[in-house]
Amino acid sequence: MGAGATSGLLGDQKAVEAGEGKERFQKQRQVLLFFVLLGIAQAGSEPRHYSVAEEMESGSFVANLLKDLGLEVDVLAPRGPRVVSKGKKVLLHFDRQTGDLLLNEKLDREELCGPTEPCVLPFQVLLENPLEFFQAELWIKDINDHSPVFLDKEIILKISESIIPGTAFLIERAQDLDVGSNSLQNYTITPNSYFHVLTRSRRDGKKYPELVLDKTLDREEQPELSLTVTALDGGSPPRSGTVQIHILVLDINDNAPEFTQSLYEVQVLENSPVNSVIVTVSASDLDTGNFGTISYAFFHVSEEIRKTFQLNPITGDIQLVKYLNFEAINTYEVDVEAKDGGGLSGKSTVIIQVVDVNDNPPELTLSSITSPIPENSPDTVAAVFSISDLDSGDNGRMICSIENDLPFVLKSSVENFYTLLSQGALDRESRAQYNITITVSDLGTPRLKTQHNITVMVSDVNDNAPAFTQTSYTLFVRENNSPALHIGSVSATDTDAGANAQVTYSLLPPHDPHLPLASLVSINADNGQLFALRTLDYEALQALEFRVGATDRGSPALSSQALVRVLVLDANDNAPFVLYPLQNGSAPCTELVPRAAEPGYLVSKVVAVDGDSGQNAWLSYQLLRATEPGLFGVWAHNGEVRTARLLSERDAAKHRLVVLVKDNGEPPLSASVTLHVLLVDGFSQPYLPLPEAAADPAQADPLTVYLVIALASVSSLFLFSVLAFIAVRLCRRGRATSLSGCSVPEGHVPGHLVDVRGTGTLSHSYQYEVCLTGGSGTSEFKFLKPILPNGLVQDTEQN
Repeated sequence: MGAGATSGLLGDQKAVEAGEGKERFQKQRQVLLFFVLLGIAQAGSEPRHYSVAEEMESGSFVANLLKDLGLEVDVLAPRGPRVVSKGKKVLLHFDRQTGDLLLNEKLDREELCGPTEPCVLPFQVLLENPLEFFQAELWIKDINDHSPVFLDKEIILKISESIIPGTAFLIERAQDLDVGSNSLQNYTITPNSYFHVLTRSRRDGKKYPELVLDKTLDREEQPELSLTVTALDGGSPPRSGTVQIHILVLDINDNAPEFTQSLYEVQVLENSPVNSVIVTVSASDLDTGNFGTISYAFFHVSEEIRKTFQLNPITGDIQLVKYLNFEAINTYEVDVEAKDGGGLSGKSTVIIQVVDVNDNPPELTLSSITSPIPENSPDTVAAVFSISDLDSGDNGRMICSIENDLPFVLKSSVENFYTLLSQGALDRESRAQYNITITVSDLGTPRLKTQHNITVMVSDVNDNAPAFTQTSYTLFVRENNSPALHIGSVSATDTDAGANAQVTYSLLPPHDPHLPLASLVSINADNGQLFALRTLDYEALQALEFRVGATDRGSPALSSQALVRVLVLDANDNAPFVLYPLQNGSAPCTELVPRAAEPGYLVSKVVAVDGDSGQNAWLSYQLLRATEPGLFGVWAHNGEVRTARLLSERDAAKHRLVVLVKDNGEPPLSASVTLHVLLVDGFSQPYLPLPEAAADPAQADPLTVYLVIALASVSSLFLFSVLAFIAVRLCRRGRATSLSGCSVPEGHVPGHLVDVRGTGTLSHSYQYEVCLTGGSGTSEFKFLKPILPNGLVQDTEQN
């Protein structure tokens, strides 16, 4: 805009001095010099001061400059006023319509000025037509927007019980970014009878607390104390920060550590390596033991110092923990505290001067990178890059390297260009990613280096077959399952990646070609879940073995196998089946029991089986119904039917017993069988058919009836005599034998009762045949005859 005003004046000169080029050029120089001198004169004038509080919103009003500029509103805009200040950011702008000076953005005094007070930002208002400078300063007023903060949340003090009252202990000061009255002003402590806190000031005005002992400590009375120190600033309302002071009372310790020097001064090159020791502080203590053991710690230091230096608490070595930068900070003042085991401490100051050196590190420029690279492919180019250094001589000569434990190698091509190659075949399954650090160092003293990290991925090749988690699987399924029931799963993994690791499951052809595997089991090709396609029957199929395959989707595809064994579990789905006595609708079987039988006499035995297994096939027997309850009983475990008491003449001759056979399944299943028992006085009494099984009486003539009655009477007398003889012989043997009936099947089939020694219906050595033919109109019958074993016959003949 100053150039615009100059061009207007030069135009006037042109009109007056037209045609005289040389004289016109000299006058133009005079006019330009006039405006420059005018600007310098105005710049030297006393600047105007304007103030604004920090954190005000963008667009906030600062001041109206019309009066200070000596201008009216209507002539302000033509003068083209604008604000000029140092730096890239323009914090203010000028409203040409009103003459108001406004904020461009919210101002943070701590960010702009740090601890400097007052915070003054100079600026100029530039006017054109004619050119004029207006000097001004913006004073940023601090507001109380920061609370005091202790860097440590807890401070542990070890104080000897011999310390006299009035002794002061230095504790960490609080940090407050505000300045002036808003900065930290004083410290307070929770009320107690042992300590009070004093607020001290350093030479730079910063305040720190001292803990002063008011009362002698007694370790035996109270070995520990916990106090809270509060730091208060001067704002309105005031802000505060607290720290916990944990005091450990120690035994007598009467010597505090003393540094060999109260002030240490050291110079450090700004390119000193990290972890290098720049100075060692040393203090001594005349005490011995724990009281003479000294530990070092930073005292009253900023967070920046803690990030830059590290103090070894045992040796007193101060080390660098990050690189120094002379351009940022050139001097550090570090207070070091030496504290013995009794809690006494001494203080020393270390002044560290940073010495500027040539600090241009090498630079690395990556031209190309190839990722991923295929496995099993040696000498593959992974990256191409170049290196450079702004320094000259040895400081500009560089060397390049990578870690030695990586399967890669660096090869130099043209000047300062390198190629990163894979060395040997890579295996993606053992390592799929490589983080490679390329280090470039110059040859200067000391050497500077630059590191660049690149990540190289290894792509997969199908070189691994799927592997099942188990070589064989055993699955259990209960019979009578619903079709398409999920019975289990197989799982295989492939260490490859992508499609090479996608596994497909299938059933392999069984070894037995007659096994209908495809109709029994199916497998989900994606997840390996197995399903039973139809209902399984334990009684028909108890186990099933087959093989499954897992194939990946690589090219060529790889596969593996596993054995699957399916065991069918039994369910209680079969009711007991009675083998004896038969229930086939034929003429019922009647068991003959002599009335002279004693209690426990074996009448018959119910024999039953169950198609299930295990406890589902455990059978128990019970008497469900009886013609005369209490006369007969059934053994629960073997089905034997025995008399429960002595028989009498008053007991009915015919008895009908219903026996229930029940298994031990859940729920239990059962079957019932009916037994007919006939009580006889002697074995000459014939077995008469039950009414329900007897045939319809046939019409007979009177003569036949008379003959039958006569023959029956004679036969009865004969049979009675024979039976009486046999009974006498049996009584002499101590009732060693028992009688039983026979089974009468359909038609005229005689029943032979077989002695099965405890498992049949009789447990005696004698067998008898007393059967009456059914369906005969003449009522023919056979007399009782004994069937004796050979041994018993020989014994009878000898007697």
